[in-house]
Amino acid sequence: MLKIIGELISSSGFAAMTIQNFIMIVLACSFLYLGIKKQYEPYLMVPIAFGMLLANLPLSGVMSKATGSDPAGLIYYLYQGTKLGIYPPLIFLCLGISTDFGPLIANPKTLLLGGAAQLGIFSAFFIAILFGMTPEEAASIGIIGGADGPTAIFTTTRLAPHLLSAIAIAAYSYMALVPVIQPPIIRILTTKKERQVVMKEQRKVSQTEKIVFPIVVTILVSLIVPSATTLVGMLMLGNLLREIKIVPLLTTALSNSMMYIITILLGVSVGATAKGEIFLSPSTILIIGLGLVAFSIGTASGVLLGKLMYRLSGGKINPMIGAAGVSAVPMAARVVHKEGQLENPSNFLLMHAMGPNVAGVIGSAVVAGVLLAMFA
Repeated sequence: MLKIIGELISSSGFAAMTIQNFIMIVLACSFLYLGIKKQYEPYLMVPIAFGMLLANLPLSGVMSKATGSDPAGLIYYLYQGTKLGIYPPLIFLCLGISTDFGPLIANPKTLLLGGAAQLGIFSAFFIAILFGMTPEEAASIGIIGGADGPTAIFTTTRLAPHLLSAIAIAAYSYMALVPVIQPPIIRILTTKKERQVVMKEQRKVSQTEKIVFPIVVTILVSLIVPSATTLVGMLMLGNLLREIKIVPLLTTALSNSMMYIITILLGVSVGATAKGEIFLSPSTILIIGLGLVAFSIGTASGVLLGKLMYRLSGGKINPMIGAAGVSAVPMAARVVHKEGQLENPSNFLLMHAMGPNVAGVIGSAVVAGVLLAMFA
């Protein structure tokens, strides 16, 4: 009897537990706490954290490859959608159908704010090079600055797949922490007078404009940066389906069921790549630090260009909307709106901030295409 009990214990996960497993399990539980209790991007944080937990439970085999007659682990198969670059473009398809591009069309100048926020990506790229990273690794790390998880994953799977878990978790963590990171940067770079600016109501955008916009953007971006076609094309297809208003069943399915299905598959499979021996390394700490630098510079760049536009417009543009130039939709726009209401309760900046926010989504996809063209 004792022999049987001894064999049972020796073949259990407890006997195979390492210090790395223990640390990663604690980290996974910490991320679960942030997602559940603090509600930091729970739709993404919970699946990623649980995938991390499953992968670091000894002998779980969730990411094991097929050997002989034994099939591979379930998450190994799910991960192929990430590895082959299938999930991120599908997320963009669903994002496009859920997002109103009207504020950007109504005020095209906000496209500049979305472009300015991409400076964070290039800043982190050059800093990573100085730290000895390869151009491919530096490009993947820089994309974190766009605060766009799917784009970061799409780029990393092609340029530096060995960094995928660290980059994905950093990108989604900073997306979740937008309400924490952005307000101090906004307040430091703007004056009370600037934050109190009330912007006039936007013009009404016609349905024709909304239908033509995604088609024109797809053609122009694809011709200028062909490697950005996959992400931008899926984003614009989703938005076109939204605006033509003749396929309501597709609109409902993509904006609800499919969005959440792809999100959980992507989150669990990405989280499962965070094995202790890979994740617990100095390079991971560097990646997380550089991601914060990239995101902060991106936010600051958008605000600073917003200040310039404020002066050139004679005080008609609230510079805070530049902070929404990062790709975290719609979290960054909500942060700007909240900051505006703190200074002036009658100020409603949400739709004005959605212009640069949408521009940031397009901008990060285009920058990813440029980096892929250069280094893939």
